[in-house]
Amino acid sequence: MRIPLVDVAAQHAELAPELEPLILDVIRSGHLVGGPHVAAFERAYADFVGTAHGLGVANGTDAIEIALRAVGVEAGDEVLVPGNTFIATAEAASRIGARPVPVDVDPVHLLIDPDAVAAAVTPRTSAIVPVHLYGQVAPMEQLTTIAAAHGLPIVEDAAQAQGARRNGRSAGAWGLAAATSLYPGKNLGAYGDAGAITTDDAEVDARMRLAANHGSREKYVHEVVGMNSRLDAVQAAMLTVKLRHLPAWNARRREIAERYDRLIEGGEHLQLPKTMAGNEDAWHLYVIRVDDREGVRAALGRADIEAGVHYPQPWYLSPAYEHLGYRAGTCPVAEDAAARILSLPIHPHLDQAQQERVVDALHQAVNS
Repeated sequence: MRIPLVDVAAQHAELAPELEPLILDVIRSGHLVGGPHVAAFERAYADFVGTAHGLGVANGTDAIEIALRAVGVEAGDEVLVPGNTFIATAEAASRIGARPVPVDVDPVHLLIDPDAVAAAVTPRTSAIVPVHLYGQVAPMEQLTTIAAAHGLPIVEDAAQAQGARRNGRSAGAWGLAAATSLYPGKNLGAYGDAGAITTDDAEVDARMRLAANHGSREKYVHEVVGMNSRLDAVQAAMLTVKLRHLPAWNARRREIAERYDRLIEGGEHLQLPKTMAGNEDAWHLYVIRVDDREGVRAALGRADIEAGVHYPQPWYLSPAYEHLGYRAGTCPVAEDAAARILSLPIHPHLDQAQQERVVDALHQAVNS
């Protein structure tokens, strides 16, 4: 049997008796955009993160853009973004007309490097966007110190870190605002695209709600040029149910990661992930580094094991960003990692026998 990287079907099978009648109830209610289910999810997610406000939006990319706009990013500004994130983090700044500036990461955890952030700040910098990559919270104490010294807002990209904590504080509760994706493969995943934003600032929350709803608080009265980025009620209702299961699912992910740590023999040609001191990892991904990444990935594929690469090319070296003029060597650590990283299957429904199969195939591939 094939072992998938993520198993959304198994997750649905676990919750189907609860979710399927709920979908029909929402449809029959007629409250399909906005309404009580969306309000309930927004409140539940804000409470889960530990913030005063939560906003549901259409997807994670919109979430970052709306948050950046709400904290004051404008066309012509610079936004500091780690070099090894998904393109959506940079893309959100570009859609405003701002310039995303790549910043390197630390070589052990692959999280944004505070020293590199401090060196990248210019008079045009208007925001810092740390990414809680793979399920780990970025070094926020250092980043908030740097941001405060320069009077800059932080917008967290928490798309891979629902339920992650740093020194007891949740991902999504550190910056002036925090964006997350609720794409189906995330730790908290919808049945399609969805996203959310959290903040403790009432004014930022009000600006985000205005922007996400065509710049309108009152129907047909448009105060600013906004966008249409609203969370569907069906998605909100299902996410509220899934949110109740998320702590248990994340606990299973931690057990799986710990088992990988015990079973996999790290060495010169295979590097295991490390958790930064103070972090409680949500383990969205379990990312190893191997020398012959494509050869190992192909060998796993022949064994019916799906492995992923997050991400094979730094966003600033993609054709979409050629116009910015960045070249190889801009973020050496991120670029080296991009050539070696490999994501192994991890999800709450991965059993021990499947894991052992993954590890056996991995050892054969690395040692062949």
